[in-house]
Amino acid sequence: MKPTRLFFLDAVRAFAILMMLQGHFIDTLLHPIYRDNSYTAYTIWSYFRGITAPVFFTITGLVFVYLLLKSKEKGTDNKRIKKGLNRGLLLIGLGYALRFSFISLMYGKVNMNFLQVDVLQCIGLSLILLIILYRLSFKNEWLLATLFLVIGFTVFVTEPLYRTLKLEAVPVLFSNYLSLANGSVFAIIPWFGYVAFGGFTAVLFSKFGHKNNYKPFKIISFLVIGLLLIFYSSIALKVLDNMFNIPLFTRSANYNYLFSRLGNVLVIFGLFYAFESYLKQALISKIGQKTLSIYVIHFMIIYGSFTGLSLKQFFYKSLTPTEAIIGAIIFMIVVCLISFYYVKTNTFIYKKIRGLYEKLRR
Repeated sequence: MKPTRLFFLDAVRAFAILMMLQGHFIDTLLHPIYRDNSYTAYTIWSYFRGITAPVFFTITGLVFVYLLLKSKEKGTDNKRIKKGLNRGLLLIGLGYALRFSFISLMYGKVNMNFLQVDVLQCIGLSLILLIILYRLSFKNEWLLATLFLVIGFTVFVTEPLYRTLKLEAVPVLFSNYLSLANGSVFAIIPWFGYVAFGGFTAVLFSKFGHKNNYKPFKIISFLVIGLLLIFYSSIALKVLDNMFNIPLFTRSANYNYLFSRLGNVLVIFGLFYAFESYLKQALISKIGQKTLSIYVIHFMIIYGSFTGLSLKQFFYKSLTPTEAIIGAIIFMIVVCLISFYYVKTNTFIYKKIRGLYEKLRR
């Protein structure tokens, strides 16, 4: 039987969620005088913090599509699709709930900033789009891979066209998914590009991932392609402009963070895959499988979702680097412990949603 679990993905997810925890903690609480690129430590921290979101979105596409294709082999893909749609809607709803001010509502006010789109809404919509593309490809895996590759490349290359997009005539509820003009943190473009590249990688793993004899080749491919994207993707885009006389390629090359960050992601995948045998630890797997719970808990503690009490309220941009580092370590440990032992966020939310769904059906 072909093994279906890629253990290194749990480790990558654990790495990404821990990077997010410390990133949000330090970014929110570190005093502005220490936010200076002349400090080598801050420059390194800032660079690696920028990798977190690309890793999250890429691995979202990789894991979901990989599991979907494995379900297809077993004839249970319709069940996986239903689960994916429920998950997508859950994430979208939860994303809005975390930003909704129940305290303001008690005073008869509604803070419309809750309509700003953050990572959960973006990932939720991405799951729904992945399912649509799977259906459009008629479950043909190579056609699906081609769609992912074309969409990912197109979304990245056309970034200059929507970088400052404003959709003033479109209702904010919808425009926030495409534009950052109203304060959204993430928009579906360009971030779905990473999801699409993750989906493309998933197809390759579905086809060849079980062939362990090729593992060194796959690791080297991750590392080589990643390094090429980091150091040579801008040059390649300018070459394409010279070949086809499409200035958009050069415009993309001149502000090329998308392809280079994808390169960072692939290098991380390669490193974690290379050391996979050392990463099959229960703790690492548990962290990687608890990302939603960890995200919700950390958001409540830092930003005061639901309660109005938060670290931001008391320590906003006031910590020294030493205090921020020690605080971030303690914060990561506490959030993970709460997620492991005290809160069943995923189960609780799913139970409530299923209950509401059953009531609506009646």
